[in-house]
Amino acid sequence: MIPPPIVLASASPRRRELLQSAGIDFVAVPAGGAEIDDASLGCTGLVMANARAKALEVASARPREIVLGADTLVWLDGRPLGKPADLDSARDMLAALSGRIHEVVTGVHVVRLDPLRQIEFHETTRVRFRMLDDAVIGDYLARVDVLDKAGAYALQEHGGMLVESVEGSRSNVVGLPLERTLAALRHFAEGLP
Repeated sequence: MIPPPIVLASASPRRRELLQSAGIDFVAVPAGGAEIDDASLGCTGLVMANARAKALEVASARPREIVLGADTLVWLDGRPLGKPADLDSARDMLAALSGRIHEVVTGVHVVRLDPLRQIEFHETTRVRFRMLDDAVIGDYLARVDVLDKAGAYALQEHGGMLVESVEGSRSNVVGLPLERTLAALRHFAEGLP
């Protein structure tokens, strides 16, 4: 049993949709701090640092509530592909992903400050893209608003145009590894007074 409500420290509509689909009672309170973008931390270090920072920022104002923070990155050739600044950079990202395998990594941090309890983990999913030509990339960009999406794509929005296969959690690619997150929330709740 997961105690209500959970506080989701995120403005992501995709994370909200995933938790709603799982029947989780939650409120969304986005963190306002700037995200860390230091690639020298490595992909796992970077997503964990950002998930932790988001969760702790929101929890500081809600110390007796369970706060869930998450951060997702697309990782290719040892560097993160964040959200594109404009359509030209989105086009470049999709061209770079074309015909290749990349990783989608999400860090998750669950915390309650009073009394202090924390759980964190990360999930990695490998995604293989189809070979994309300029016409397919242009068609995809005309159909999907990609400017708020890491790697300039969304698996759940016409993803079949781009993605050949997914190895691992599909919900992780959307923005939250739902299976492990639900298990972590249940485990977290068991230890609460």
